[in-house]
Amino acid sequence: MYIRYVGFNVAGSSRIYNYDVLDTKQKREFTVQVQSEAFRPSGLKLQDGPSICFDRLKRELGAETEESRAAADFTIGERDIDEYLERYYPRQPLAKRAASG
Repeated sequence: MYIRYVGFNVAGSSRIYNYDVLDTKQKREFTVQVQSEAFRPSGLKLQDGPSICFDRLKRELGAETEESRAAADFTIGERDIDEYLERYYPRQPLAKRAASG
């Protein structure tokens, strides 16, 4: 299976990221929506958009079965954002920050 990032659109108060998923049988198209407010100083950076959506799409595809296929459209929620930020931008303990400053 191959996942290709196609690009994004800005629609209203969100960014919609587009992906093609290619496998031996077919090509499927997916969109992943992120609310614009998620991109704030204490939240996601704009460059995180494709990555967080790619991670979520991989998780959705990994969980699908023959009987239960992944939805073609879904939205990034607060839980997705919190998990992503913790994985890629882990908070340092206060003692460590104070010692290095």
